[in-house]
Amino acid sequence: MDTILAYTALGVFFLLGMGAFGTALGFGNLGGKFIEGAARQPELAPMLQGKMFLVAGLIDAVTMIGIGIAMWFTLANPLLAYLQ
Repeated sequence: MDTILAYTALGVFFLLGMGAFGTALGFGNLGGKFIEGAARQPELAPMLQGKMFLVAGLIDAVTMIGIGIAMWFTLANPLLAYLQ
């Protein structure tokens, strides 16, 4: 049981860490490309800004799904049912 809990904790930490890392990379690329596009064609900046916020929400949604899965494994670990 201790092994399952230890590996679950490691998996949760890995899931949260990779989710945070991927989100940081995504937002960095997104912001950089938005500034590049707005600098090249300033008249399109409002349209690009709306699309940027849409994509930012989708990037955050993927991270929130990962957090939900991590909480599920932390609080209601389905792997412990196999021990009983």
